[in-house]
Amino acid sequence: MTLPYCEPFKIKMVESVRQSTLAERHDWIRKASWNLFNLRSEQVFIDLLTDSGTGAMSDKQWGAIMTGDESYAGASSYYRLKEAIKDITGFEYFLPTHQGRAAENVLFSVLVKEGDIIPGNAHFDTTKGHIEFRKARAVDCTVDIARDITAVDPFKGNVDPGKLEQVLKETPVEKLGCIVMTVTNNTAGGQPVSMANLRAVRELADRYGVPVIIDSARFAENAFFIKTREEGYGEKSVREIAREMFSYADGMTMSSKKDAIVNIGGFIGFRDRDLFRKASTYNIMFEGFITYGGMSGRDMNALAQGLYEGTEFDYLESRTRQVARLGEKISAAGVPVQVPFGGHAIFIDAGRFLPLVPAEEFPAQRLAVEIYLEGGIRSAEIGTLMADRDPVTRLNRHPELEMVRLAVPRRVYTDNHIDYVAAAVTNVWERRQHITRGLAIRWEAPIMRHFTVELDLLG
Repeated sequence: MTLPYCEPFKIKMVESVRQSTLAERHDWIRKASWNLFNLRSEQVFIDLLTDSGTGAMSDKQWGAIMTGDESYAGASSYYRLKEAIKDITGFEYFLPTHQGRAAENVLFSVLVKEGDIIPGNAHFDTTKGHIEFRKARAVDCTVDIARDITAVDPFKGNVDPGKLEQVLKETPVEKLGCIVMTVTNNTAGGQPVSMANLRAVRELADRYGVPVIIDSARFAENAFFIKTREEGYGEKSVREIAREMFSYADGMTMSSKKDAIVNIGGFIGFRDRDLFRKASTYNIMFEGFITYGGMSGRDMNALAQGLYEGTEFDYLESRTRQVARLGEKISAAGVPVQVPFGGHAIFIDAGRFLPLVPAEEFPAQRLAVEIYLEGGIRSAEIGTLMADRDPVTRLNRHPELEMVRLAVPRRVYTDNHIDYVAAAVTNVWERRQHITRGLAIRWEAPIMRHFTVELDLLG
């Protein structure tokens, strides 16, 4: 008989988790103002809020931590990380930061100014937040098919070149701070961007004189999908594909808490020395000296090792298989999800799941609350709450899709955990007709409100 697939690792250490009662969960989420970010970790049985910083590091990463060099300037750990980044991305210059949003803050302090237009493929929450905080505007140029969750297309994360060129034509070049390409496209459902699309964006950028920045949090998963879905790349290694991806960019930001499988850390990669020098000033102001940038030496060592482990084919195959397992099980029950399945998460269409909940009552957030109540599973709303208010009109922005994201941490949960999640989501699906009301905002922050918002349950 054919041998079944199994994970390319074995478990060396475990952490106990406790299943709670429905009464406990109801009390906890009420006290958390119906915001899952406000829950304590011990109140969560399976945590799918994010795949950022929640992965399990390897024995080699833990070993690298023990040899970290904690020198303030010029630590050997910095040079070890510099070599790994150059090897995998091709970028000669880099600045370490404590995480991805810090990398955005430093880089956008150089590239983005008031009144600028920043086109891209569905900027994620912190990216958009940093742009709008600087009184610039993020313009989504994602392909239309990304909004059709039932359409099967291998690269629904792509930019529409026609939409992008229209923005570039209509905007004076001095108002074009940069083009941001997010790989994979998180907001569109963890969907990958093709190499052909990155090449097309590069050609447009050269024609109009605009720099290209890759938001690289999940670049390895994107490279894996290019290898397995795009013609001409099946025989190339994940690292070869990654280097070609980055060859079409002028710079990159990296939340290393995703595809580098560490619990903290980030960096900025640069092709241009002058841009590196300009950004260095802000790095020193906001993060730390340019050879540590908010990271300890031990964390830089773990990150360098994680970049290599995160670009191994066997690991990426195991990762995407587990995410697909969750997608297959809940879609088989009839739950509407984004297809093809993304690399890091399954995205549920909350609008179709809870059609009786009015759009202005945050149906995706209500669904996330119900999934928590059902099984102690924490997920994330990718909908009107996260879309925030228009910075000019202050009206709620309603995205075309109200989604709930089930983000799977790397090397953390077994398939039994995945099956448990699928069963809980299916149970909510089977009682969906009884959920007719959503939530109302009691208090919100002026920007990136979804992290700290306080809500009231309406029914």
